[in-house]
Amino acid sequence: MHIFTIIRIVGILVMCFSFTMLAPAFVALMYDDGGGTAFIQSFVISLAVGTSLWWSCHLHKEELRSREGFLIVVSFWVVLGSLAALPFMLFDEPDLTPASAFFEAFSGLTTTGATTITGLDNLPKAILFYRQFLQWLGGMGIIVLAIAIIPLLGIGGMQLYRAEMSGPMKEQKMQPRIAETAKTLWFIYASLTALCALSYYWAGMSGFDAISHSFSTVSIGGFSTHDASMGYFNSPTINMITVVFLLISACNFALHFRAFSEIRAGHFLRIYLRDPEFRFFIRIQIVLIALCTFALVSHQSSEHWWTSVEQAVFQAVSISTTTGYTTADFAHWPSFIPMLLIIASFIGGCAGSVGGGLRVARVLVLYLQGLRELKLFVHPNLVYPIKWGNSILDNRVISSIWSFFSAYALLFVICLLSVIACGLEPFDAFNAVLACLNNLGPGMGIVSNNFVEVPDSAKWILTGAMVCGRLEIFTLLALFSPAFWRT
Repeated sequence: MHIFTIIRIVGILVMCFSFTMLAPAFVALMYDDGGGTAFIQSFVISLAVGTSLWWSCHLHKEELRSREGFLIVVSFWVVLGSLAALPFMLFDEPDLTPASAFFEAFSGLTTTGATTITGLDNLPKAILFYRQFLQWLGGMGIIVLAIAIIPLLGIGGMQLYRAEMSGPMKEQKMQPRIAETAKTLWFIYASLTALCALSYYWAGMSGFDAISHSFSTVSIGGFSTHDASMGYFNSPTINMITVVFLLISACNFALHFRAFSEIRAGHFLRIYLRDPEFRFFIRIQIVLIALCTFALVSHQSSEHWWTSVEQAVFQAVSISTTTGYTTADFAHWPSFIPMLLIIASFIGGCAGSVGGGLRVARVLVLYLQGLRELKLFVHPNLVYPIKWGNSILDNRVISSIWSFFSAYALLFVICLLSVIACGLEPFDAFNAVLACLNNLGPGMGIVSNNFVEVPDSAKWILTGAMVCGRLEIFTLLALFSPAFWRT
């Protein structure tokens, strides 16, 4: 294990991250809200930490293997999340405990969207922008960004890429060079963000709100600059713009890349329609929207039926993609709807997207595996391979998905029991763990709007659950395996 080389690389990444503190400092200068000092102090501290880590090991440049890549990712997320919590602790308002500050920082970076802050409408613009910016950076994965812009790392970037990216088929690259892949991902990501911001501005948002919400929309984060979330704007147009960009961001970014490259050939839509995961994802959304619409219209939850349809579309897409935006307190809707949507968040976004949850690809494979077992039960001698499009799915992939599902369920139970032990009621604990492990944000019970009432001891556990959900469990669990550390 090349520990000194790992420390050097983490130091470089932390130095790069420290410069992101200057963006909210510039916002504080623009609005003269007095928040710049905390971000300048955080910049200096982060830069000093990164420089110290790098300089102490700058002569060590050994070639890294996969396990070092996993350790870099985990180390960087722990260090980065800790430094990202500095501004929250340095501000007098909001006055957060260390547990709440760390929870807020990791919630932003993991694009969970759970918050311990209330009174957002009265906070300085700088801190509001910072929360949104954290989600945007964490959306595609700050490690991938670092690989794209720092070729001086001196390692084969695939080790970091495999540890950071989501989905069961991480080895599939869009281009031969990992740096080119990362740059392409970020070009698509940034382009979607700019287009989303312009759309919000056109629909009536202020420039600040449009940029801020484009960050949390394209990253499927769910943070807002207002306590009422998207309900603050009371605009059907804004709601539908949000739905469109959430659906785009919840799709596999490799599909976006391939579709973009096929525009001139006229095969743009064919790329999406041929993808099994995309088709399954759209079917899920249609079913959820139909069920929610039927329930709301039947219970006459709104004065006009079209308002019910709009609310059903928005809330179904927002919760099922693990974004967590709200236009109303959906926990007070007919109980069937919030329970349905909370359970749907377990599925989450597509593999290779910025969404959370188990991922649509894994759920689809589990579904196909279930169908195969039923057929084999009736016809034991039947040869029935599982197909992914036109190709047969390797049994190794199927086994890894079942392993992931088992680990996910086990981790959920462990976190649930731990949070209950911290003093939460079982129902509230279930929703809190679900919201954090799935990177969803809101839940039901005391966490339907925020996590202010959650004890600090439980917040530390939930912070760990958010990181596990973001790094898809195995990246962290691998560090606890004796085989990982064995030479």
